[in-house]
Amino acid sequence: MLRLSLAAALLATTALAAQAQAVPERIKTAGKIVIATQPNYPPIVFKDPATNVMAGFDVELGEAIAKELGVKVEWQETAFAQMLPSLQTGRVDMVMAGMSDLPARRETVDFVDYMVSGAQFYTVTAFAGSIKTPDDLCGKSVGASRSTNWPKQIGEWSDANCVAKGKPAITVVGTEGSVDARTQLKTQRLQGGVQGSETMTHFQKLEPNTYIPLGEPFTRSLTGIPFPKTAEGTQLRDAVKGALDRLQANGTYDAIVAKYVQPSNVLKPVSLNKGE
Repeated sequence: MLRLSLAAALLATTALAAQAQAVPERIKTAGKIVIATQPNYPPIVFKDPATNVMAGFDVELGEAIAKELGVKVEWQETAFAQMLPSLQTGRVDMVMAGMSDLPARRETVDFVDYMVSGAQFYTVTAFAGSIKTPDDLCGKSVGASRSTNWPKQIGEWSDANCVAKGKPAITVVGTEGSVDARTQLKTQRLQGGVQGSETMTHFQKLEPNTYIPLGEPFTRSLTGIPFPKTAEGTQLRDAVKGALDRLQANGTYDAIVAKYVQPSNVLKPVSLNKGE
């Protein structure tokens, strides 16, 4: 009898948890979650050159989350600067685009954090003889996507590690995106670049003997999925967090990590609004 009572209590608790993490009725009725992304940040989100089909860590994880919640995904390609406005106006339900959980962004959205990132200096083999450490970038031009917080972080690093030590400051160049930064670096208009630590191994494999990481990541940030601060947004946020918890427990998350990024990028457990 006691065993039956415990089993019944467990079933009831499970049912309540599932109910608490149910997707909003509108999404359940539509049978889909609309997710904004921008396929220009491999290996997080990109288009397979052979098929032109979107792929990457966020894409595969987003599909796994939707499957766990019993719905489909409708991916909507959106300019990075328009992602949070699109979330606020209801054009999309959530965003998966390697977005950093930052305090300023949390003024209008909540984040479910699912990956660790960090700003990584790098250069190209053409400069391998003269640029061997991040300190060698003092007085040089270093670029990063202007839609991220990397240009600001480069400036802060330069102030602390170049200017404060009597060396010339880094010239910070905001680029159209990470692809533009790499292009300018390969054409030697820049001498260094910065992008997320999770991307370096991918590009070293894609273009062998081209990119050289410099030192360790000089920042630590959390990548998250933003949701609007509304009743519906909060309900979906909690449902997605629950789905991610289950994907970590059953090994799906680890399998996707192994396919696309590094063990150092793992964030366990997933968290809410913990970015700094």
